Amino acid sequence: MATIDELKKNLLIQTELMGKPLTFATTWGVFSPREIDSGTALFLKHLTIREDEVALDIGCGYGPIGLAIAANAPNGEVHMVDKDFVAVEYANKNAKKNALNHAKAYLSNGLSAVPKEIRFSTVVSNIPAKVGKEMLSIMLHDVHQQLKPGGQFVVVTINGLRQYMKRNFMEVFGNYEKVKQGKDYTISRAIKQRGE
Repeated sequence: MATIDELKKNLLIQTELMGKPLTFATTWGVFSPREIDSGTALFLKHLTIREDEVALDIGCGYGPIGLAIAANAPNGEVHMVDKDFVAVEYANKNAKKNALNHAKAYLSNGLSAVPKEIRFSTVVSNIPAKVGKEMLSIMLHDVHQQLKPGGQFVVVTINGLRQYMKRNFMEVFGNYEKVKQGKDYTISRAIKQRGE
């Protein structure tokens, strides 16, 4: 059995995401501290981004999705938000650790603290199963408002939320694409129509 002092030490994950080697410090109490969770791993295999992406990662945890995007968008800018201050602290620590100075994390409940003037080309989220329908509705509307026309909102959810996401993407964005369905997770994508 590990001692308390040993448990308090940072955990380290060394991995390759979207073709880039990345190192993450994590700690007990953040989501999936031992390894990149399977939803995130599946998600990153099917995410397409450009080198100049202006991206937002909602519920960033210690930063695997946001920093994988940052590593592949050297001319872009990545905002990572989480409502957990420990997650934000570790996401910023990991941005530094991987020399991704164009990525930053800050506290926000959904998009509540995201500067309203920013227009994102990509918004991503590994949506927790227990997020709640009210919060999800707020998030979808806020994301739609802050996406550039032609911008994409791509999420990974447990399969149980698939139909719910489809209905809500259709309602808010007028379109829905099932990018990939795995054994446990579905990746869904909506595009903000031009002229909206």
